[in-house]
Amino acid sequence: MGKKYKVRYASSPKEVKKMNTKQLRKEFLIKKVMHKDEIKWTYSHYDRYATGGVIPVNKAVKLETIEPLKADYFLERRELGIINVGQTGTVKVDGKEYTLEYKEALYVGRGSKEVVFTSKSEKKPAHFYLNSTPAHKVYPTQKVSQAEAEIVELGTLETANARTIRKLIVNSIVKTCQLQMGMTELKTGSVWNTMPAHSHDRRMEVYFYFEVPKEQAVSHFMGQPKETRHIWMQNEQAVISPPWSIHAGSGTSNYVFIWGMAGENLDYGDMDHCKITELR
Repeated sequence: MGKKYKVRYASSPKEVKKMNTKQLRKEFLIKKVMHKDEIKWTYSHYDRYATGGVIPVNKAVKLETIEPLKADYFLERRELGIINVGQTGTVKVDGKEYTLEYKEALYVGRGSKEVVFTSKSEKKPAHFYLNSTPAHKVYPTQKVSQAEAEIVELGTLETANARTIRKLIVNSIVKTCQLQMGMTELKTGSVWNTMPAHSHDRRMEVYFYFEVPKEQAVSHFMGQPKETRHIWMQNEQAVISPPWSIHAGSGTSNYVFIWGMAGENLDYGDMDHCKITELR
């Protein structure tokens, strides 16, 4: 089965400036997020953010604690966000079952002891994408459908950044301690996400790219505005974006990505915008 987690330490802008492509990918890219019949975590020292995924095929998969948490069970001091990017699946939280269809979300509050993932069909399994952060308070578990999402339309086709943002696990819909998650869908003909780019020193972020067509890719941009770097990414891969880094990306086709955030506040609009003409 192998180790259930990998640890990623925080890197400063000074360190990142000296990294080559291989080093940059090793520090920030999560190359394989989804695993069949087991959960493997990437535990980041940026806000103690944990990123994982599971495809239940042959059995139900139980959420288990990992050594870095020093906890009797995974959600002893944490909250969890789940978004299904596969076929129909169920999540059972302390005996209560929640069915998640494609692109539906579930927030699981601190103190939930038993969380179990299953697929409705082993031939067409669910793909559960998981984000977890430390939590100081217990909030109730809550499902969020696409219809319940807060929707924002941004960008234009003329600037190749027309996109639909679906806020799923955000404080205007679900009570959370610090975790926020949502989904951005690029419209046909658009390839730029989060452009103009932005940064936010008060929050870190993880991007998970999916619906990237076969033989296509996304170039994720990071770094300080005047010292940018890029990481080429494939379908169902994730990338850690530090709080000091810009957040942006461009694909060779349209695609969808899930953004997850943690940090000092729950203000979605708290960001520092970067002028396009000043990026380097």
